[in-house]
Amino acid sequence: MNNVTPKMVDDRLNKGLLNMWHPVLPSWGLHGDPIGITRLSENIALWRDNEGHAHAIEDRCPHRGARLSLGWNLGENLACWYHGIELDGDGVVSKVPATNNCPMEGTKKTRSYPVQEIQGAIFLYFGDKTQANPCDLNFPDELVGNEYSNFLCTAMWNCNYRYAIDNVMDPMHGAYLHATSHSMAFGDKEAEMQIVDTDDGLIFEKVGQRDVNFDWVEIAETGALWMRLSIPYRKNAGPGGSFYIVGFATPVDEGHCQVFFWRTRKVDGWKKDVWRFMYRNRLEKLHWDVLEQDRVVLQDMADDARDHELLYDHDLGLAKVRRLLRKKVEYQLKFSKVAK
Repeated sequence: MNNVTPKMVDDRLNKGLLNMWHPVLPSWGLHGDPIGITRLSENIALWRDNEGHAHAIEDRCPHRGARLSLGWNLGENLACWYHGIELDGDGVVSKVPATNNCPMEGTKKTRSYPVQEIQGAIFLYFGDKTQANPCDLNFPDELVGNEYSNFLCTAMWNCNYRYAIDNVMDPMHGAYLHATSHSMAFGDKEAEMQIVDTDDGLIFEKVGQRDVNFDWVEIAETGALWMRLSIPYRKNAGPGGSFYIVGFATPVDEGHCQVFFWRTRKVDGWKKDVWRFMYRNRLEKLHWDVLEQDRVVLQDMADDARDHELLYDHDLGLAKVRRLLRKKVEYQLKFSKVAK
């Protein structure tokens, strides 16, 4: 495997998957001033130009290494606070104001990140040398379809992103951890599970149970790695039937992640207005309570909990996803080494 070792695979997996898009920030988190974030263990500076378009470059000035996110937003350019050096959204030095004809001007010494803004979140593309140009990005209708209405919920969790993926790929925990939830208080606490392969990933589901509890989950890669599930609502939760969650777990560093969950419902006309009103006034806190239960369990798990597991049939889905992600990283590392 071209000297790709298990440790190299683990290190890359824990930092995050490359050659795909990741949500990094809700749109409302980026306004006039530049900000600095860490995602996939990479330090990134973001800002909006005068037309409101987001830009993202490595948070390091090529001159002396100062954090560009501490500098000034000049619209098309970001100016370093230390010596005023200006860089554009492609990471090219456009101006060195302290001297004339500086050879640094016009050079690209700072990494840039392709940006897309979708459904209230900023997505960045993280590529390696073998796939530096961004891939296509597609999402399920539950996230981008006009007939659906959604709310974005995002939070920082003090755990590796792989634990967050494992948690969503485990439908059975809903009947236990979330047993008192307004939407997951029903359904059998015992179930037979099955895996159904899809064109872009797989579905892991309870056999013979749909629209009762957290009964199934899908994971797919369509330019980004996303998960989708549905949870039935009680009738007093308003029109629209079951609601869907489309989720992402974005690595911050090896010990932290940011989760993005779009809660979405198929509604239109007056039903859409009722759903949105009820969500804000009656349902949002209940949803946060469920998310908080997940956070507490995952953050209190040991960093090496995965090394001491005893898995059984209900864990077949997450086990298969782990294998698929590991093979993907092995492949990327193999061809990245060849590219060097």
